[in-house]
Amino acid sequence: MDSHRDENKEVTIIKSAVENTNEAFVTIDRNHKVLFFNRAAERIFGYSREEVIGNDLDVIMAPTCSRNHREAVDRYIKTGIPKRLGHASELLAIRKDGSTFPANISFSVSKVNGDLYFTGIVRDLTETKVLQERILRSERLAALGQFVAEITHEIKNPLMMIGGFARQLTRKTKDDQTLSKLNIITEEVRRLEELLKELREYYLPRTLNLEEMDVFGVLQEVYDLVKEDCKRKKIKIDFKIPEKSLLIKGDKDKLKQVFLNLVKNAIDAMEAGGLLVVAQTITGEQVEITIRDNGCGIPEENREKIFSPFFTTKRHGTGLGLNISKSIIEDHEGSSLTLTSEVGKGTTFKVTLPVSGPGK
Repeated sequence: MDSHRDENKEVTIIKSAVENTNEAFVTIDRNHKVLFFNRAAERIFGYSREEVIGNDLDVIMAPTCSRNHREAVDRYIKTGIPKRLGHASELLAIRKDGSTFPANISFSVSKVNGDLYFTGIVRDLTETKVLQERILRSERLAALGQFVAEITHEIKNPLMMIGGFARQLTRKTKDDQTLSKLNIITEEVRRLEELLKELREYYLPRTLNLEEMDVFGVLQEVYDLVKEDCKRKKIKIDFKIPEKSLLIKGDKDKLKQVFLNLVKNAIDAMEAGGLLVVAQTITGEQVEITIRDNGCGIPEENREKIFSPFFTTKRHGTGLGLNISKSIIEDHEGSSLTLTSEVGKGTTFKVTLPVSGPGK
């Protein structure tokens, strides 16, 4: 009596463990009828057990997989020789909604009272594959970053010499035509130097120097850097930043780079002058910094691509500034960079950062 009770307890424990595992367990008989379908199987395949148990396994399998599986089961029943049993394999499985996912599947067979039962253990590899791809991408970027660092170093020195000689000749020449050509050389060298700088920023690994910092102070520095340029281009600045400081945890230099880039983009969008608004508001435990212009706006077909690397609408743009800015913001945990825009009315960039406390 006690042995029977112990056996029932053991069966209950095993069934509970299998029921609550992260892997899908699907058991069928020799006729391909589903006898067991655990919770993980419901979650992974999208079917309820009521839809599956008692039905042919074909209900959850793609036609090709079903045919191969049926042939393997029939072959084992006839020969007793396992080919796939006891081995794990990867394949593309299909969910109820028709979507596919990478899966690891292993098969086992058991014999109970003379009947054969086949169990498939299925593990969804979607997250694993994503992680593997991230690792591979990180390795590729690291190798590419090293290559870019070496190339930019080799190019930078000759560029500095070309630019330096061109500026020397500019100061000495009296001929207007020659002066014009030298100015073009100087400007192109400056543009290439900026491109090299952004290429290094894009491809090299980025580390943040996080510290308690004053948002108002950083925005004030950006304002001081651009106010003369705005005055020259007839752009009015509405600097709506409260005098009361606000602390966040961030990389001051990187965030200054982002805000400066967004402000310069706004200035470039107002070729005929306009209004630049920089504002700071508190929403819950986050601070929102908005940078708004009333310039040309961004066409709808370009809005999805505006943060993509090397995409630019400027004549001399590198197409890396906004991509790098978005990456820097996203590197700050709990932060985001978004935009809204309307052609002919302007563009608003919004940076959201978590607040760590009030300033002094």
